[in-house]
Amino acid sequence: MFETVLNSVDRDRLRSAIYDATAADVARVLQKQHCTPEDFPVLISPAAAGFLETMAARSRQLTTLRFGKTVRLYAPLYISNECVNACAYCGFNIHNVTTRTTLGLEEIISEAAVLHRQGFRHLLLVSGEHRGCVPVTFIAEIARQLRETFAGLSIEVYPMEQNEYALLVESGITGIAVYQETYDRERYARLHHGPKADFSYRLATPERAARAGLRELGIGALLGLSDHRIDLALVALHAAYLMKTCWQARISVSFPRIRKAAGNFTPAETVTDRQLAQAVFALRLVLPDSELVISTRESRTFRNGMAGLGITRMSAGSRTNPGGYSIAEDALEQFAVDDRRSAAEVAAMLDRKGLEPVWKDFDRFFLA
Repeated sequence: MFETVLNSVDRDRLRSAIYDATAADVARVLQKQHCTPEDFPVLISPAAAGFLETMAARSRQLTTLRFGKTVRLYAPLYISNECVNACAYCGFNIHNVTTRTTLGLEEIISEAAVLHRQGFRHLLLVSGEHRGCVPVTFIAEIARQLRETFAGLSIEVYPMEQNEYALLVESGITGIAVYQETYDRERYARLHHGPKADFSYRLATPERAARAGLRELGIGALLGLSDHRIDLALVALHAAYLMKTCWQARISVSFPRIRKAAGNFTPAETVTDRQLAQAVFALRLVLPDSELVISTRESRTFRNGMAGLGITRMSAGSRTNPGGYSIAEDALEQFAVDDRRSAAEVAAMLDRKGLEPVWKDFDRFFLA
């Protein structure tokens, strides 16, 4: 299990590898024909900030080599903002007194129809972590209703047991996204209250999902909760582990930065655009086959600039409240969206950059 690997990491040594790296160390790593995960601490170091142009060029080259000039588009479909957790930074925090909504099956189908008309064939079903409002059986029924219409159905909900994931695979779910938020156990414990406080159970979620047969595993850290360089180094280690041990699944890494939400949370640090770009380039260099994802949390300017430089998957036209596409309820959002362009506008931007927006890159026929 990855937890064994994580527990073996010498945090002081990792911190030193990042913060004591020199420009000469960075130059040496960038001279290598193939970077490895062991090189990541140097590439994410402050010293590497002066090499962004070189890293961007290498990242672009590797991305084109592995994925062509394509970017897959997807949309999140929020089915509920009910949550039993009290995460200090999240708009869905149970203590935030505001409108809570769980969509019914027909409402979800209506939301999905809007997204289908926009061109999407990959959906991410999202909810707060509330088994009572969004039970596994309900998610399975949603999948059965949508599986013939959408090529890919992933979920970002609460962590589950292996047998529950197996039920969802049978029903048509193809992937999960589960973010550890931070790999700093002490910081994690201070920020999370409720079932999500179980650090170890959450950490092992991708492995349970893989054993159940899910073919897409998405991980990441919420940058700004703790030292982002340390968290990113451990995300890279986690991704490398999953690519080796869960080789039948496609591994993706997301780079969410903490955004304004309901409540009054103050991040541990602010991650700049240059630092986020450096993270994307560094991960592409050490894990060239990984899917790298960026959402509408980020500005249109930043997303435009990163397209083609390492990112292979983007959300577009996102609404982060239940019913946001067709019902337009004034329901609680999980976080504030920055890039509010429509899916068509994002696709047009990719076209202008010589990139192909991909609405569908997989067919269930191949699983039959």
